[in-house]
Parts: sequence; structure tokens; C-alpha cells
Amino acid sequence: MLYLSQMIGKPVVDATGEKLGTISDLAISTGEVFPRITSLAFQGPGKVPFMISWRKYVDQFTEDGIVLGVDAHDIRFSYLQPDEVLLARDLLNRQIVDTQGMKVVRVNDLKLSQSGSQLRLLGAEVGARGILRGLHPLLEKAAVAGAKLFGKRIDEQLIAWNYMDLLDRDLSEVQLSVTHRRLDELHPADVADILEQLDPQQRATVFEHLDDARATEAISEMEDEYQAEFIDDLDDARAARLIGNMDPDDAADIVRDLPYEKAETLLRLMGMEDATEIRRLLGYKDGTAGGMMTTQFVAVPRTATVGETIEVLRELDDDHPTVHYVYVTDDYDKLVGVLSLRTLVLTDDRKVVGDIMYDDVISVSPNETEEDVAADIFKYDIPAMPVVDERGAIVGIVTTEDAWDAIEDDVSSERAKVSLGMGLGIALVTLLVLALYTFVVVQIMSATGTWHAN
Repeated sequence: MLYLSQMIGKPVVDATGEKLGTISDLAISTGEVFPRITSLAFQGPGKVPFMISWRKYVDQFTEDGIVLGVDAHDIRFSYLQPDEVLLARDLLNRQIVDTQGMKVVRVNDLKLSQSGSQLRLLGAEVGARGILRGLHPLLEKAAVAGAKLFGKRIDEQLIAWNYMDLLDRDLSEVQLSVTHRRLDELHPADVADILEQLDPQQRATVFEHLDDARATEAISEMEDEYQAEFIDDLDDARAARLIGNMDPDDAADIVRDLPYEKAETLLRLMGMEDATEIRRLLGYKDGTAGGMMTTQFVAVPRTATVGETIEVLRELDDDHPTVHYVYVTDDYDKLVGVLSLRTLVLTDDRKVVGDIMYDDVISVSPNETEEDVAADIFKYDIPAMPVVDERGAIVGIVTTEDAWDAIEDDVSSERAKVSLGMGLGIALVTLLVLALYTFVVVQIMSATGTWHAN
């Protein structure tokens, strides 16, 4: 196997052994699954660029260089064709989308394979080994050896060419490899994964092709640290419209992280009802039940009948979150009971809910920490936990999904600490191995008399 990083800068010689220059790039035709190298670009004397046909002129190729099958005076130079891509110029160090793993990655190297007399592109190396190899092959070997001392492996991370695509045929810049049609077919979580890994300009380009419904879903699926940044980059009118379409708790989380001026502008632009709901949630501290709860729940008075309650459920909007329970309140809006959907369906429509409700309700206050709320939800195995104020009135609910989000944030934080420690350990061992390697080389050169002082 060959890598592009190994070939760049190596000599190009003609059939007589005369050096013509050094390899500067390789071109492929993008129409094949594993495309052939179609052209060789090299720099001649005075760094003058030349390009020739690979098929016509290249006779031998290794990581040490390229030998042409003709004399220098028999070469006819060519130009880059419309369907050709230069690997170093157009792909190396660029961002692409792994359409199989649905993530944005950086091309650190390109892996090539000999196929008879041809050289083909297998795919992009997107892992640490590609970076290290680009710096120096010995650095890659030292890092692999250092990792082994910890019982770890640094494997290649190769994305095959057939899972890469060029969306922008202006080959001066390779952008996304997900077509606009494909974006419409992806799950919102996949779209979010892609968007949050792009720079603002690329992100805006992709976002233009999503309607408001898809855009709202994608933003809701983003990691917290990207949501506010993304909304802040949008024009005020569309940002206000998208936040207004979100669940109030998700919207409040984003608005809380925006600059004050931007937040106030968006709240003034959106509907009065949505803005009021979001402002109310902003009054609760982050990291508490009040800060993580949603105000979208169903509550009925204890005097309502089963039939009337079912009618309330039927009139909910299509985008209303899943209803697990119906909460029952007294004349002062105090939470006094709860009903499951199963109970409602199996009970006569004329029954009063106050007579059939479950009145031993578990609830939390708005100031309860999110860790304690999550622990109670899983302890009591309930899909949603009601949040009540000091008067006992229900002000929102915390769902299982909210609880999982809180747990994942804690786990991610711990994993980041572990990963940082491991990374520092491997880096230290790598430096020690390189130092030892340098020391041994110096000793050998000194012993054999090949070390010369300037």
C-alpha cells in the first residue's frame, strides 16, 4: 500500500534515469468507485509545474518515486480535465462527510493501492496515524509503539472513496459529500451530527436547503454547545421563527445561552404566548428541575369526566410531545392525582376523573437538582416526573428523555477527563521513544565515524 504523503516530494525520472522534478500531486477521475490515478503533476527546475498522463508515461512507481517509460524529449504535457480532482490540492486536509458514519471528518492522508500497472485511490485516512505520517513516518511508528506499551492500538481510520462524494463541483474546494436530496432523507439526529461539525459558512449553506420543520428538528437534536452558536448565526426573523416552533424547554435552553441583546430581539419577534412561556422557564436556574422541565403537559380539573378528558387529548396539536399521564388538579390548580392513558381508555366516559385517579403522586420542586430528579425517575420507573411549586400547583414535567440527557452530560464530562489523561500519557511515551531513538542513532553514528560536526 502507498500513501499520498509518502509520494509527495519524491523524484520523477525519465527512462534514461534523468531527474525531471519532484511529485507535487496526483489526479483522479471522480466517476469510478475506486478511481484510477489519471494524471501526474510534478515540479520541474525552478518549481515550474507540469502535468502528464499517468497511463501514457508512468512505467514504475514506489514510495521512493516514479520512473517514466519514455525519454524526457518524448513527453507531451497535458492539463487537468473537468472530471479530475487533484488529491493534494482538492482533498488533503479538507473536510468531508463520511456518508456511512454520518460524520464530518478531516482528510489527513489518502491511501492508494496498486492494481496491475495502475494506481487506484482506496479512500481517505481520517485518523491520528494520517497526521503523524504526514509529519514523519518515524513519528507514526513511534506513536504506535508507545500506544502498545499501554495495551492500546492506534488503528487506521479509512473511509472508502465510495462513501465520499463531491457536492460542489467547483474543485477549488471540496465541501460536503451529502447531496441536498439525501439531507431530506436523513434522520434529524444525523443532520444535526453533520451540521455541528461544519464551519459557519458551510453550515449556513446546508441549512438553506432545510425547511423550517426539518431545521427545527435538526437544531433540537444538536449538542447544547452548538445550538446557541448556530441560532446566533441565523438572521433574526428565521431564528425567532425556529425557536418559537420548538418545545418551550428546548427553546429556553438555547435562549439562555445567547447574548442578551440577541435573546431579547428574538423574544420580541416571536409570538406573545411562546415568548411568555420561554421567559417563565428562564426564571429557573440551570441544572435544576425547573431549568430542565417542559411546560407541555395535560392537566384537567378533578370534576372533569373521562369523556371530556379524552376530548382534550384529541384536540392536542400533532407536534405535542408524547402524553404519558394526564394530571388532575383541584380548584386551586394544586396537583392531586394522575391518570394513565390505559385507565382512561378502559373507563366509562361518564366517570369523573376525581373518582378514578391515582392520588399518591410523586413530585419534585423546581429547585431540585437535575441529578436527583433523574435518579428519582429511574428509581420509581416513571416516564415523567411532575414539578410543583410551593403551592403544590403543577408547573411542568421532567421526562425520561430529559433525565437521560442529564446523565449523558455527566458521563461525557467524565469521559473527556479520562481521554485527556490517556492522550497525555501516549504523547509522553511517544516523546520518550523518539528521544531514545535519537540517542541510539547518535551513538551509532559516533561509533561508526559517520557523525560530522559543522
